Amino acid sequence: MCIKKLEKQINYKFKNIALLEEALTHSSFQKNNLKIKKKNYERLEFLGDRVLGLVLSEYIFITFPKAKEGVLDNYFQKFANQENLFNYAKKINLAIFLKTQKGDNLEKNKSILSDVVEAIIGAIYIDTGLNNCKTFIINNIIDKDSIDSKPLKHPKSVLQEYCLDQYKTLPKYCVLNKSGNEHEPIYEVSVYIKNHDVVSATGTNLKKAEEAAATKLLSILKI
Repeated sequence: MCIKKLEKQINYKFKNIALLEEALTHSSFQKNNLKIKKKNYERLEFLGDRVLGLVLSEYIFITFPKAKEGVLDNYFQKFANQENLFNYAKKINLAIFLKTQKGDNLEKNKSILSDVVEAIIGAIYIDTGLNNCKTFIINNIIDKDSIDSKPLKHPKSVLQEYCLDQYKTLPKYCVLNKSGNEHEPIYEVSVYIKNHDVVSATGTNLKKAEEAAATKLLSILKI
């Protein structure tokens, strides 16, 4: 797939196209192509994750000048989470541009595709600096339609308030399983509240798995 098409999709033209190629290369590609000495996306993803965090933090801090730390963190988690980055990856058909070993289909791999979005952010930062990263993140990663004056509550906070109001107790979270390798772990976590069945969900860390479980239960409760 022509990499130029992806540049149009993300509305950014690289000065050094090798950076974008690196951001799109999975470690499995080099393992099965020993003569090809290409770097993979992991280092750029490390950088892009930090740049994304900085840009989101600044944007939310300025957008909500009177909001307390908890509200700011809720907005941050909404846009920095794996699901949001994965949704953007789907929107631009990112999976078809990735270089992997033959036979791999990463179209539904949330962990890798969200990481590659962060790698692209890291690549843009190296290519032309922070200002263009801000433009990319604000235009593509942040859903401006959902930014308003109404405080956004984290799913775990909403569930906690509901439990305290209804049952005078807190939700109970439990780690059911951890799978995958150290670099790409998958946690399965359950959440239980009084008078309801146990609900479970997965995530790439405990925090994300608990958030996913809380969101799933809130959907069942229609809250």
